[in-house]
Amino acid sequence: MKILMYSIYAFDKPFIENATQGKLEIEYTNQSLSAETVKLAEGFEGISLFTTDDASDIILEKLYSFGVRYIALRSVGYDNVDLKKARALGIKVAHVPAYSPYSVAEHAAALLLALNRKIILGQKLMQMGDYRLNHLVGFDLYGKTVGIIGTGKIGAAFAKIMHGFGCQILANDPQENTELIQQIEIKYTTVKEVCKNSDVISVHCPLNPETKYMFNKKSFSLMKKGVIFINTARGTVVNTEDLIDALKMGNIGAAGLDVYEKERSIFFGNHITEKLEDHLYTILRSFPNVLITGHQGFLTNEALEGIAHTTIANFNSWAYNGTSENELK
Repeated sequence: MKILMYSIYAFDKPFIENATQGKLEIEYTNQSLSAETVKLAEGFEGISLFTTDDASDIILEKLYSFGVRYIALRSVGYDNVDLKKARALGIKVAHVPAYSPYSVAEHAAALLLALNRKIILGQKLMQMGDYRLNHLVGFDLYGKTVGIIGTGKIGAAFAKIMHGFGCQILANDPQENTELIQQIEIKYTTVKEVCKNSDVISVHCPLNPETKYMFNKKSFSLMKKGVIFINTARGTVVNTEDLIDALKMGNIGAAGLDVYEKERSIFFGNHITEKLEDHLYTILRSFPNVLITGHQGFLTNEALEGIAHTTIANFNSWAYNGTSENELK
């Protein structure tokens, strides 16, 4: 099977190459899949995509006409692929259903700790020669209530971390994690109750029609004044305009974001010499109590190894069996 890897980066290519061990015919491009770059897939039977790639209906039609029959995503999420159109065309799509959940969970914890203990501000003040502590007061996590939206593998890992800090855990998920309930003390409740009673809220749910803009003006208004809000899930789970308003009014004490709803045109690229035209993003990153990282929560050796292994396994399964256990139905 001849495969084209779109959106390949210096951080993931070595893991892909190690996983293939030369058994598949793979070519690489650092360009993202788009209407302008879809022609690169001509002559390939399979392609691999990252979160920045656009596999919408018209692009899928062109991919099919070029001979592409398999798409392996190097991610858990698949909201950038029109699955209905792919099924209609007969293009098989598989994802990476799980990789190291600790990577994202630990990154969420890092965002929380950095914001609460004013680590970034403290470092900036020290570099200026200002060693006063007046602006660096945080709070003990011990005994605080942490609300977790989504308790799959990543949410469960984050819950265990917070339990280790001595926090009370509230959670919301359409399907309660029975294994997690047996391991730590956790209470499942409604999103409304999580918002009203949590000192910290961390989002770990997938993006779907039910979760799109789940956090909006109404939900932010329910939260405790000064709550720390963490999102390492998907950017569009949060209405950015409403988050900005909540930050301006002081309802949100701090926000740690590894994702942003319009990140596709910003993250994973070098824009040092460019002026970003995204007005909302410019406002969001101007807040001193907002910490944004560029979708790097997954970026650990263990996670990258897992993603590469599963991606190559998907192609091998298609090549030898015609099907993969990770296909999206």
